[in-house]
Amino acid sequence: MSTADDAVRLFEEAGEHDSAGREAEAAVLYEQAMALGLDAARSDQLVIQYASTLRNLDRADEAVELLQALPADSSVGTARAAFLALALRDAGRPDEALRIAIEALLPTLPRYHRSVAAYAAELTDEADEGPARRSARARR
Repeated sequence: MSTADDAVRLFEEAGEHDSAGREAEAAVLYEQAMALGLDAARSDQLVIQYASTLRNLDRADEAVELLQALPADSSVGTARAAFLALALRDAGRPDEALRIAIEALLPTLPRYHRSVAAYAAELTDEADEGPARRSARARR
């Protein structure tokens, strides 16, 4: 059996463990599969599944890091945004989570793109500015 075959086998086993609710065991297998390397599509799936497992193991910060490293245009589509929003929420970053979720919905809106995009951006833009700037903007 080749290294590639071993990686696929480990990835599939990890998914089985995940589905059975054995996340701690799944995490170890995901890590082993990642170390061996997978093709691009499976690698993207692994990131989603492993990040979800990490979140379920109360390791949300690690899940966020993994998901943020995954390109937004990967083979998993908007699943990246959905799982990133969940991980951000669990990591105590609800405004970022909501922004990611709303921005993922933007392409599906028949209208109001600009308004919704601006409102989503404000969720985290306000967090980046200090209280004095928020207060000054509120007085306008």
